Amino acid sequence: MTRSDLAGKDYISTADWSVEELGYSLDVAKELKAAFAAGEPHRLLPDKTLFMIFLDLSTRTRNAFEAGMTQLGGHAHFIDAATSQIAHGESPRDMGIILSSYGHGIAIRHDKVPGEGNAYMRDVAESSSSPVINLQCDEDHPTQQLADLLTIEEVFKTRDLSGLKVCVSWAFAPSYAKPMSVPQGLALLLPRFGAELTIARPPEFRLMSHVMERAHGLAEEGGGSITEVEDMDAGFDGAQVVYPKSWGAEHLFGKEDEALDLNARYKDWICDRRRMSLAREDAIYMHCLPADRGSEVTDEVIDGPQSVVFQEAENRLHTGKALMALTMGAY
Repeated sequence: MTRSDLAGKDYISTADWSVEELGYSLDVAKELKAAFAAGEPHRLLPDKTLFMIFLDLSTRTRNAFEAGMTQLGGHAHFIDAATSQIAHGESPRDMGIILSSYGHGIAIRHDKVPGEGNAYMRDVAESSSSPVINLQCDEDHPTQQLADLLTIEEVFKTRDLSGLKVCVSWAFAPSYAKPMSVPQGLALLLPRFGAELTIARPPEFRLMSHVMERAHGLAEEGGGSITEVEDMDAGFDGAQVVYPKSWGAEHLFGKEDEALDLNARYKDWICDRRRMSLAREDAIYMHCLPADRGSEVTDEVIDGPQSVVFQEAENRLHTGKALMALTMGAY
């Protein structure tokens, strides 16, 4: 393939891209990361505009894409949905038509309500003449997961994850019911590159059935596997990558008190030194951040030598830039 093959292509789920396309975007991310480290200008999108619509809060995603767009020579507009006409019901169709006539790309975060975010993005994309990038929805967090894959490649020195044991585990958090998009996104992506993925979760925290059905099909095509267990220790046993992350129970979204009460039944689901000892000696700890310190993970682990969370967070910048450069026609 050539770099122009991805120009204009939406990036709403990693599942929408081929393994070859995803690998190519990783190659570009590595080139851009090296250029950034060397202080070499890479203004690949001069005078281009990205509209970023946020229906939820953000730190890493917003700043990675805003900084990345500046470094590429373009400009990112931040749109808070609560202060735009989206709050008054403006349709995704109208947003897609209008914003794509003003600029060169649209990026959206809409992750709070199961059944809404992914559908909204696809409605915008259907009417947009510019590519749409998913900054996290209810089903997937594909910009995060591409950074996760780059980090795993950097640590293990290979893109072929055949036989790599990865545990994505639910973990306790005392705060709001978090989206299911990260564990689902990891299930949709890593087994396509051969990973043996175990999802450890309490019984009430099942992931979306239609997403997992697609993930199992993609895993079979990629030579990887997905297994679910209801014991955190069992998930960690022998793992080379551990990714403990809280998410909400689908049936309790919108019922915050009930959701937090359910979470509190599983306070012992924490990533601590004992659990890390169950994994391989060379295992790495990953998290998309922000982590609930003292609940999802102890300081000893997240700040310890096995943690790669800050490398992972940095890679949000480089993979984001690659996605923008490729989809917005820099090549």
